[in-house]
Amino acid sequence: MQRRIVVVGGGPGGITAGITARRYHPEAEITLIRREEKVLVPCGIPYIFGTLGSPEKNLIPDTALSNNDIDLIVDEVTSINKAAKTLTTINHETLSYDRMVMATGSLPLVPPLPGVDLGNVFTAKKDMEYLQKLSQALDKAEDVAVIGGGFIGLEFADEFNKRGNLNVTVVELLPRCLLLACDEEICTRVEKKLSERGIKILSGRKAKALLGEESVQYVELENGQKLKADLVILGIGVRPNVELALNSGLEVDEKDGIQVDGFMRTSDENIFAAGDCTAKRCYLSGSPIAVRLASMGTTEARIAGANLFGIRRRVECAIGIFSTCFGDLAVGSAGLTERAAKEMGIDVVVGEAAAPDKHPGGIPGAKELGIKLIFERDTGLLIGGQVYGGATVGEKINFIGALIQHKMRADEVCTFQMGTHPMLTASPMAYQLVNAAQFAVAKLRKAK
Repeated sequence: MQRRIVVVGGGPGGITAGITARRYHPEAEITLIRREEKVLVPCGIPYIFGTLGSPEKNLIPDTALSNNDIDLIVDEVTSINKAAKTLTTINHETLSYDRMVMATGSLPLVPPLPGVDLGNVFTAKKDMEYLQKLSQALDKAEDVAVIGGGFIGLEFADEFNKRGNLNVTVVELLPRCLLLACDEEICTRVEKKLSERGIKILSGRKAKALLGEESVQYVELENGQKLKADLVILGIGVRPNVELALNSGLEVDEKDGIQVDGFMRTSDENIFAAGDCTAKRCYLSGSPIAVRLASMGTTEARIAGANLFGIRRRVECAIGIFSTCFGDLAVGSAGLTERAAKEMGIDVVVGEAAAPDKHPGGIPGAKELGIKLIFERDTGLLIGGQVYGGATVGEKINFIGALIQHKMRADEVCTFQMGTHPMLTASPMAYQLVNAAQFAVAKLRKAK
């Protein structure tokens, strides 16, 4: 009998789950149901408004489904009958399944600020028509306020600034932008770069209210300051989209997400879940962690898709690997920051190294690349890292994430065998990753 697999959700997690299921079960009938006519690349949304120029240039093609013989239904699932293994859509269509993957994603967080319902107040909503309205509003705007100085907020601010006709201000509650992901010295570099690019940074400030008649006109801060703003973007993060799972009787924590085991199974053995809608656990402490990343979501989706009819893979607890760039400055972070580790009561040793990312440093295009590694003092385990520099930062922080995942110690990182080339990497003598670890080892030996 042909196996029936239904995927609910059409973002990166849903698509990846469907494709993985097809690779493991070539004979299966696989259907993906999503609400959207067209699917946006979630991480590319800020770039619509500067680099790309329109939402149409930020789409995931449906050939990802058709090339893998996955049927597409554009509809919305309203209920699931777990006993009968059927689901019903808003258009009253009923589908049966042997296994289901829920990949319903996340929704933008909207703070309880007075005035959030005014006109020209937007979020990073994954909706083509909505984002087209935002683009049209930006064409008429002069003063834009971005509330939230995390990755998404700063990327919006930088892309808005590229339009050349806007005064852009970022309002961040914490003492520094990006402080949840990076230590202060990296945050300071980012704020300096954004300021140089013409963006006003107001960190350590709290938005109190949005003011205006029909549309927003000002952002009032808690200190009484009023910022002129004829458009506001709320970039303070996302929450898991768990309404369907909750209404279906699955085990859910509304803040953390759908509860899953190490194989991405929900509380119903026939329903799996992956992506932003699922709860995550910190790789070090095991406590809930708010990591909502497409990279993590697709990893979970590959595990869910592989395990549908037999356990093959197990998910690792979330490390949290981030990267972004502003002009010629890229930054990345993996695992715990030094500040977060100390707040958890972990005694740490830090190693840092910086050098040109090509050698010799006079090669055209060479840029300083700096690495900070954070080790647990008692064990020497690598528990976090941060990188700043040029375009190589993205893959460098991915590699640091791999070292964390595989529980590498400082002495092991010191003997890492690298391949180097003058046009592609730092000198083997100045290789930042190894040198940062070596400095940490010296501190560990001195402590003993």
